[in-house]
Amino acid sequence: QLQLVESGGGLVQAGGSLRLSCAASGRTFSSTAMGWFRQAPGKEREFVSTINSIGSTTDYADSVKGRFTISRDNAKNTVYLQMNSLKPEDTAVYYCAGRRPFRNEYDYWGQGTQVTVSS
Repeated sequence: QLQLVESGGGLVQAGGSLRLSCAASGRTFSSTAMGWFRQAPGKEREFVSTINSIGSTTDYADSVKGRFTISRDNAKNTVYLQMNSLKPEDTAVYYCAGRRPFRNEYDYWGQGTQVTVSS
């Protein structure tokens, strides 16, 4: 039901910043919890951050806490990931995902956007 499209990835130097966007199309975005995940070469997909449907609560992986900020604008059907103090180990394909109410699993996934952090 929801279609998700990430954008904003690119190449940055260590210590730099980048903001990712995830644009959603569909009628249920405002009732959908959203998350960001990433997958580095040779690694399994890992959780990065999540935000509830109204944006009042957030959670972060320990590896990004204090550096990344997730936010959403329900009027624009968009979720963001502000990434500061980037490290080479942040290099990965970043995916946004949506989870419907009363469900444990993320139901919707975007195509991903590449983030590369150079030393």
